Amino acid sequence: MTGHNQHIDRVLETATSSKAAAMSRLAASWSRSLTKHGLHPGKRRAPDRVTASDLRSRRESLGEALALASPGLDRLFEIVGKPGCAVLLTDAEGIVMDQRLNDVDEHTFKQWGFWQGTNWSEEAEGTNGVGTCLTEKRRVVIHRDEHFLARNTGISCIDAPIFGPDGNLIGALGVSSARYDQSPALNAMIAALVSQTAQNIEVSKFRAAYPKSRIVMLPGENLEAGALLAVDQDDLVVGASRSARRRYLLGVGGDVEPCLASDLLSDMKSELGFEGAERRAVLQALTQTGNNVSEAARLLRVGRATLYRRMNKLKISTRKN
Repeated sequence: MTGHNQHIDRVLETATSSKAAAMSRLAASWSRSLTKHGLHPGKRRAPDRVTASDLRSRRESLGEALALASPGLDRLFEIVGKPGCAVLLTDAEGIVMDQRLNDVDEHTFKQWGFWQGTNWSEEAEGTNGVGTCLTEKRRVVIHRDEHFLARNTGISCIDAPIFGPDGNLIGALGVSSARYDQSPALNAMIAALVSQTAQNIEVSKFRAAYPKSRIVMLPGENLEAGALLAVDQDDLVVGASRSARRRYLLGVGGDVEPCLASDLLSDMKSELGFEGAERRAVLQALTQTGNNVSEAARLLRVGRATLYRRMNKLKISTRKN
């Protein structure tokens, strides 16, 4: 118990130091766990679990997202499962929705809480991979004694957030292990795999949300920064991922205000020619007036009937994709 007591003392000393919390993300998380969530690092009871009916309801609410994520969980587990790691998928509140683990580890992992229905939110467990990832909306690696609770210092957790097509957080993907020989170097390699898998799940979910649109994927500076745009047949952007919303200032969540992809992606613009320029002008007018043809005609200084004729020729529809 000496090691646990030392951990408790270190966490309490760090969490109550305003200077430490301001200088370190880990210390800030420890401070949140202590002061905001009212937890104590010496908490001994097992992780909280939701009821079977609550778990069923949560899984039903995620619906398609669980099915789309399943192949990614399988592939990730093929890589990390042999060394004795568990793969977990949680909802946005940190409740485990699905897992992959070896049969021989099932009893041990259930005791640790690596199982459906377990609550790994930061509010319930303090600093940990799932909870801190969801709270800070970024990939995290919480290695052994970086956990807030002393009873969790035997595990390593690597988690990445998953964002829905509307830019809002829908859950987290993580790899957890209770191996004593798991090194920071191994954690770094696993973290890259987790990030890539989480991004692949986001892409699948985004494509499913816009089945009739062209999906434009723009590379980012790192694995978590890839931007996705859904572009309809009229070159209007009708959907954007979280990264794309941040990059192009399209709002934090909800529906995207339609805009021309050629305007948004100015560096990808090409010469349009006369007909292309006319189509662009008509689409801009319709976009600015919320697809009100009468208002668009006034904006373009043409008659309503004339605009309809030009729209028919250019095959422009006011119906949203």
